[in-house]
Amino acid sequence: MEKLLKELCELYGPSGREDAVRETLRGLVADLADEVRVDALGNLIVRARAGTEGGKRVMLAAHMDEIGLVVSHIDEKGFLRFAPVGGLFPLTLTGQRVRFASGQVGVIGLEPIESKNETELRKMYIDVGAGSREEAEKMVRVGDIACMDRQFALAGRRAIGKAMDDRVGCAVLVEVLRALSHSPHEVYIVFTAQEEVGLRGATTSAYGVNPDLAIAVDVTGTGDTPEARPMAVALGKGPAIKVMDGGMLAHPGVKDLLIRTAEAHQIPYQREVLLGGTTDARAIQTARSGVPAGTLSIPTRYVHTTSEMVDLDDVAHATRLLVALLEGPIEI
Repeated sequence: MEKLLKELCELYGPSGREDAVRETLRGLVADLADEVRVDALGNLIVRARAGTEGGKRVMLAAHMDEIGLVVSHIDEKGFLRFAPVGGLFPLTLTGQRVRFASGQVGVIGLEPIESKNETELRKMYIDVGAGSREEAEKMVRVGDIACMDRQFALAGRRAIGKAMDDRVGCAVLVEVLRALSHSPHEVYIVFTAQEEVGLRGATTSAYGVNPDLAIAVDVTGTGDTPEARPMAVALGKGPAIKVMDGGMLAHPGVKDLLIRTAEAHQIPYQREVLLGGTTDARAIQTARSGVPAGTLSIPTRYVHTTSEMVDLDDVAHATRLLVALLEGPIEI
């Protein structure tokens, strides 16, 4: 799992530019599936099992994209102004390194400020080492999108990387495909595009797959760091089964199915109530005439920073839980 996470987390893949992630995943799953295709929005749709009579059509989804920055202006000295692609936290950006699709790197700088309350995106810029607009435009153009540039690392049983949101979910689904030996269900694994800018890939892929039941695999915050907002989720205590978040109420039948499966197989789990944010499940549950949907979350510290941290045991338990669910009967 560590090798897979490193490979996926270090890829360039901001929203709408998921090509490298998609092609890497396609190579990883091609021999494990009955059918692999890419839809018009760039979702990678993997039909893993045909299923048998009495089985369900089950969709598991994890998004490929990561947050990024888009160049909005280049000044006469060659500094780049930018806008967010997804949710950026200004306080975490100064001095960070970014990388464009071309491989061009830059550093995020900050204008002089009077107080930390002035740390806003409008006061920030990207320095690509150019001395003029003309020089900068040989490297980067307005509209080019960058992602954060940071190497994957291990700290004991904790894995740290940029884009853990949601390459860790993608890694879990790859491992589910590798481990799934049989299933009575028609299983679709969907690696979605453009989640960070509005759940767009989940919206179109769910319409196309038309599942009987769906589970998104994504990250969630924790309440286990100093002075953290109270939240009953911690690293190392198992994946979190979502009850609700800022965008959805999980379908009670899907939530209870995940809980029953975890308890039957003695897999540790946590219950998640997230006050803000949401996942692909929000879009999937409103597809067509409605889909029973829930979320299995990987507890993650420092979400939407360059050093998102997960516990490898939580990742392994999430994989076990999904495999067990797919290999048994589904009643909701």
